[in-house]
Amino acid sequence: MKCEDARPFITGAIDGELDPEQQRALDEHLAGCDRCRREMDQLMRLTNELAHMGFREPSDEELDRYWCGVYNRLERRLGWVLIAAGATVALLGAVFCLIDSLDGDSWPVLVLKIGGVALAGGLAVLFVSVLRERLAVCRSDPYSTRVKR
Repeated sequence: MKCEDARPFITGAIDGELDPEQQRALDEHLAGCDRCRREMDQLMRLTNELAHMGFREPSDEELDRYWCGVYNRLERRLGWVLIAAGATVALLGAVFCLIDSLDGDSWPVLVLKIGGVALAGGLAVLFVSVLRERLAVCRSDPYSTRVKR
């Protein structure tokens, strides 16, 4: 067996996926190839270290920062969606108003009002989101008082 042929068998042996014939062929190759034996030893050590590796639990402060970031992104996305929806409805309403201005119907005015409310709501959500984030950063940013602008 050549080294190129043995590499897939090395990872298979580490994972315990080889049948007896494949394992025998790999063992024969490893008996005569120092490079592949070293590679298998390194992979075995790495696999063992990874299996015993643990992760520390994030602190409450880290979790709070994470969830604030998620909330801010969701809030901003909602604001942009409302702005886009409001602008689209308002634009379509304006086009329909121009087209339908010959009739006396009042439904285009209602469409314009809905679009305007969605647009204003989106702007308000974005404004409050940015303001709230800036206030939170000002309270916790140690550099905000040291850096002169």
